[in-house]
Amino acid sequence: MEMMDFIADDALTPEEEARYVQAYLPLVHRVVKQLAWQTSSVMDRDDMEQIALMGLLTSLRRYGHPDEQFAAFAVQRVRGAVLDELRELDWRPRRLRQKSHKINDAIREVTRKLGRTPSFEDLNEHLSITAEEYHEYLLLDCARTLESLDELLGEDALQGTLNTRPLEDEMVISGTLKAALASLDEREQLILSLYYQHEMSLKEIALVLDLTEARVCQLNKKIAQKIQCFFQK
Repeated sequence: MEMMDFIADDALTPEEEARYVQAYLPLVHRVVKQLAWQTSSVMDRDDMEQIALMGLLTSLRRYGHPDEQFAAFAVQRVRGAVLDELRELDWRPRRLRQKSHKINDAIREVTRKLGRTPSFEDLNEHLSITAEEYHEYLLLDCARTLESLDELLGEDALQGTLNTRPLEDEMVISGTLKAALASLDEREQLILSLYYQHEMSLKEIALVLDLTEARVCQLNKKIAQKIQCFFQK
């Protein structure tokens, strides 16, 4: 995710930096908890926390003394720092990417035949995949979906916070995002709220809504598709 350049006018002293880093450590821990479920096989959690801390420190140096808007700015930069590192590591193994393409093709074909989104049982008849392979595919697909949502929602929130766009452009983007979110049903809006505002992991969201993680992944994909439609008009 691209982050805009923003240099603070009121630079912090080393003592202030240390104090604010401690104050915003819970934010770092929440971001790491959200991302760790899909990347634990590639990056150690301690390493992820170190990268997230560097993202927080960069945020403080760019923003200056935190105010009520700082947390929204910092959480995007912290998430972005971790995701950038994961991309560098090419954390989705080739085997998984190839299998993902095969399952995607099968889903499209079975959907055309059935006229609905296929279940695991439908796919298993067509492709002979295990439940573990299907779950692995859903998590991989969900990770891509969340990155897409981060780009649509996170970047818009950042730009709105820092007021770097002309007012006319800002109003268009805010109006588009507002319309996109209004198109979501109550449960879809709740999922976004739990993930972005309450910073819950997918496993926690699944427990709150009494759903499986796989179902939450499917709903996330539907949410992303709805929002993307508004930005593509």
